[in-house]
Amino acid sequence: MGGFWSHVVEPGFFQSQTVQVALLVGGVVAAISGVVGVFAVLRGQSFAGHAFGDISAAGGAGAFLLNISPLFGFLGMSLVAAGCMEAIGVRRVRGRDVATGVVLGAGLGTSALFLYFNTTLHSTSGAAISVLFGSLFAISTSTVPAVVASATGALAVVLLLYRPLLLSSVGDDIAASRGVAVRVTGAVFLMAMAATVALAAITIGAILSTALLVGPAATALRMTRRPSTAAVTAAVIGAAATWLGCLLAYDSYYWPPVDHGWPVSFCIVAVILISYLVVEAARSHRFRNASVRDGSEIRAAGVTPHLGAASDGGHDALGTSRTD
Repeated sequence: MGGFWSHVVEPGFFQSQTVQVALLVGGVVAAISGVVGVFAVLRGQSFAGHAFGDISAAGGAGAFLLNISPLFGFLGMSLVAAGCMEAIGVRRVRGRDVATGVVLGAGLGTSALFLYFNTTLHSTSGAAISVLFGSLFAISTSTVPAVVASATGALAVVLLLYRPLLLSSVGDDIAASRGVAVRVTGAVFLMAMAATVALAAITIGAILSTALLVGPAATALRMTRRPSTAAVTAAVIGAAATWLGCLLAYDSYYWPPVDHGWPVSFCIVAVILISYLVVEAARSHRFRNASVRDGSEIRAAGVTPHLGAASDGGHDALGTSRTD
């Protein structure tokens, strides 16, 4: 067993403080992203989640300009964007998408401006790479408490609003008839989702953060229809994908060509994509087998489909005919 694991886990993986911080921060953020992502998918707000990731890049780039922690830049800009979306948005889905698009355009323009200043004024060309594609192995230990506190706050919001979120996911009118403050619930959840995406941005980058929010959630919802079970499953999938991605990125330094490791962000996103494809393939295979089995049972019962309307007494109300 020791020989096997020595080929899977390269020396120093668990002993490295950089890896330990990456596993802790990445696992916490991925788990929270999975839980929040389930409700984002159920509520049809995946586009808003994607927008938060792109908009948060402006905050990350601004943080580099001001020489402060990128975490606060990502968080601050995402929360401001959530407030703007809620202020100019309406209840209809099309109105929400328009509001999201307007804020997204402004955020992308601001990101381009800040990244330009970083490149021309401070000659920090690496800022664009860190902001857009993340730097999980570069997160400092001083950032861990803020990440854990922010993630805990986002999780607390979802747990407190669990039932109102489920009702409003079915329909605003139904939720309102049950006494749910639909506008307040939506606004608070939007803030929680913005914070979650900002946390994902510091792990795998602003433009890839949607993968942590939507990928594990979509995979879990393909496996179960129960929201609570899907939330737990998405958290497990997200954390496992992040840890496996960290391992692959670390091991890749020993792959040919040596000393040219693969980006950890790519490894995490690749694992999430593969997990979704595997679950989708298994689900399609199961449905295909179920259809074949049902067809065999129908033929065994002597019932054949009848496409036309019932024209005589030999046909029942469902348009089927018996051969006996």
